[in-house]
Amino acid sequence: MFHALFCIYKEEGVLALYSGIAPALLRQASYGTIKIGIYQSLKRLFVDRLEDETLLINVICGVVSGVISSTLANPTDVLKIRMQAQGSLFQGGMIHSFIDIYQQEGTRGLWRGVVPTAQRAAIVVGVELPVYDITKKHLILSGFVGDTVLTHFISSFTCGLAGAIASNPVDVVRTRLMNQRAIVGSVDLYKGTLDGLVKTWKSEGFFALYKGFWPNWLRLGPWNILFFITYEQLKRLPF
Repeated sequence: MFHALFCIYKEEGVLALYSGIAPALLRQASYGTIKIGIYQSLKRLFVDRLEDETLLINVICGVVSGVISSTLANPTDVLKIRMQAQGSLFQGGMIHSFIDIYQQEGTRGLWRGVVPTAQRAAIVVGVELPVYDITKKHLILSGFVGDTVLTHFISSFTCGLAGAIASNPVDVVRTRLMNQRAIVGSVDLYKGTLDGLVKTWKSEGFFALYKGFWPNWLRLGPWNILFFITYEQLKRLPF
């Protein structure tokens, strides 16, 4: 991983390490907001108190919110992955790139890979948010730490690790599916998520499904810690 970072920096410069950051920020602003909003709203339909929450309720709410939010934010995900894959070869700004994808590939181009993206989101959100809530619930009810920053840190660290382990196989296939350009007369290597999982396992072995796990974990781990600690503090503001 560190060798890859050094090679990218040496060959393409420091900006290449932040390739696709604009659509990535746009995606988080849309996907993250919708995800948390739907998840919390759905939970309140089932229970009113933290003590009444169950793992099943949280998983259902997480899966539904993940699917809806990822589907709506899919165009930003497509652009982010293509910008990162093509690096310095990718031309034009973010808006121009959206228009270019639409003109060349149509609406389907903007929602290319939406099924595996939604499947990944269902897994990630269906694991991360319930693990966070259940860990937080038990830490608070145990009486040892209470509803503190330490509780939020432990819960977010745990949910980030769980999400990375659960989502990495689908993430590998999703990225490969999104990089399959819609070219007339071409034949896609993978026809879907399950097909991609099976073909990858058969041709490259089981551990190929966990390629990029450490970068994935190093991204999800710190992001979840920063997000949930900030989120919990913002919830306490008097407005």
